Amino acid sequence: MAKPEAIDVHCHVISPDRGKYPLAPLGGSQSDWSAKRTLTPEQLIAAMDAAGVAKAAVVQASTAYGHDSSYVADSIVRFPDRLTGVFSIDPLDADAVKHIEHWTSRGMTGMRVFTTGTTMPGQQTWLADKEAYKVWEEAGRRKLPVAVQMTLKGVPLLEEIVKNFPQTDFLLDHLARVTLDDGPPYAAAAPLLTLAKYPNVYLKLTSRTVEQCHEGKADAASFMAMILKNFGAKRILWGSNFPAHDDTLSNILRDACAVIASASADEQAEILSGTAKRLYPSLA
Repeated sequence: MAKPEAIDVHCHVISPDRGKYPLAPLGGSQSDWSAKRTLTPEQLIAAMDAAGVAKAAVVQASTAYGHDSSYVADSIVRFPDRLTGVFSIDPLDADAVKHIEHWTSRGMTGMRVFTTGTTMPGQQTWLADKEAYKVWEEAGRRKLPVAVQMTLKGVPLLEEIVKNFPQTDFLLDHLARVTLDDGPPYAAAAPLLTLAKYPNVYLKLTSRTVEQCHEGKADAASFMAMILKNFGAKRILWGSNFPAHDDTLSNILRDACAVIASASADEQAEILSGTAKRLYPSLA
């Protein structure tokens, strides 16, 4: 049987040129991974070719460059047939809509908001601030999928948004940092499942979650059964988190394929590329 096409919706680029692309990490301190590793678009394409990854959505490295997505924009223009970009903004910025206009004019087709992370621990509560409503409305109007870096504590905040903006698609980075080590029936994941009833909520299955499928009492088959039952394959998409995840892209894709192996061939195809093509038409 032919290997399913793979599209990566969560990889990063980090420039070795700190002069041209200065650091401005959210939270004030740079992430360890971006301090240790750089990845140019040429190196990303080489890794994709080696792994058999057809195309990718390059996500702004917020813990290195904050909201300045210049390196992503400069990277995707070099390989427009293989890459698209996901920029980062502050939704509470008075000029947030202007920033959306700027980055989309540079070829970006996705947006990211960062409400937690290694350099900004805890769940920021501004996610549901009404000052940001103009941003969610604009994203829906432009068909810009919104990647959200958050924890499960942010689910009630996100729920307010997805109810009010049903035309805007929200993608949960790393499944909202869900924990799985309690094993079936995965009671710790219950807050995540409350979002399943909203058709505009999608799950990014990244290397972080793939690893968690092997921790404690968790196992890949029961985990996949849970998220497929609640969200369906057409609302799940694969992202490598390369090079933040310290492994080759080939190995990361191999491990992801092993985790989704219990799904049907059609479901695997949706997770690996089908969902990505619908959310990012430029990758189709």
